[in-house]
Amino acid sequence: MWAVIPARYGSKGLRNKNIKKINGIHLIGYSILISHKIKDIKKIIFSSDSNKYLNIAKKYGCDYLHKRSKVNSSSKASELSVFQELLNEFIIKDQPIPKYIVHFRPTTPLRKKATIEKAINYFKKIKNDCTSFRTVSELSNPAFRYNRIINGKLSALTKKDFALDKWFKNRQFFQKTYVCNCVVDIYKSQNILKGTLFGNNVKPYIIKDYKNDVDELDDFKLIEHYIKMKNFKI
Repeated sequence: MWAVIPARYGSKGLRNKNIKKINGIHLIGYSILISHKIKDIKKIIFSSDSNKYLNIAKKYGCDYLHKRSKVNSSSKASELSVFQELLNEFIIKDQPIPKYIVHFRPTTPLRKKATIEKAINYFKKIKNDCTSFRTVSELSNPAFRYNRIINGKLSALTKKDFALDKWFKNRQFFQKTYVCNCVVDIYKSQNILKGTLFGNNVKPYIIKDYKNDVDELDDFKLIEHYIKMKNFKI
């Protein structure tokens, strides 16, 4: 099982967010450092189109640095194509590839070692009955109560329906909904090489950890505050 941390240089939102520091650690550093602490992870791969990013990642102790091709360095490049390129690079070199890949996105820096280990242990029990595996968080406000705007009017989310009274019942009325939180995503290399990242049988693992996603400057401030308040340590 390998950990793969991909970080592209370009960012349409916050410039160079992947190498900005939180509490003295680069954003990409959090994912690399936690990978070192997980016994099931046998190799840590960092993938980027930026030599600067690769050099920073090297300081945190990666086993392999993957320099992306130009075609996989644009904002339009898919995660699947990046993973395919990485695996094919090892195949071309006649080197072994892992059965499973743990995808750690740098934009979710705060991961608990215990949570990752529990998730991986659960995956190992059901690995033959899934195409991939993702940790999820329950939405406090069910997604069925969200809205779209169609022709300047609020509509229900799941279908074109402007009669919103029936969609604003107590949340207990609706089925629970979940969001993938990017804490732990596990893929199968054989499926990636066949052209799918998630597949049609994705098994969820519900966690209640602090949901953190870095996209804007305010997100850095919130996470720094959380680290200080909770004395969070990798």
